[in-house]
Amino acid sequence: MSERKIRVLVAKPGLDGHDRGAKVIARALRDAGMEVIYTGLRQTPEMIAAAAVQEDVDAVGISILSGAHKTLCPRIVDLLKQNGMDDTLVLVGGIVPNEDIADLKAKGISEVFLPGTSTEDIVSYIRQHVRADG
Repeated sequence: MSERKIRVLVAKPGLDGHDRGAKVIARALRDAGMEVIYTGLRQTPEMIAAAAVQEDVDAVGISILSGAHKTLCPRIVDLLKQNGMDDTLVLVGGIVPNEDIADLKAKGISEVFLPGTSTEDIVSYIRQHVRADG
């Protein structure tokens, strides 16, 4: 029996319309053997959490450039917890000031990846922190 693939939801919350980075990450994760679900642009936290529940993902990757990370990201974490997804890895990538990272982590974000992070580092982090034992 083969091991179940790690399932990752890649999401773009809020009004930010720039998704090149999210697509690059989605492709890198897919190329690394993960199953990737991309939600598309302008998703609400409720839409993201509902998709994560429906798709039964192991991780949620939030791509955010708009500056609304302190509002949107904790809301997504809270909605996941309300839906019984306490063990879901929640990652943030994009434009996040260094001084906001500790606060995001305190509110349930597992890791924050800033511009310039290698895709190999992101793949490695997910593999190390998600058990893909189906």
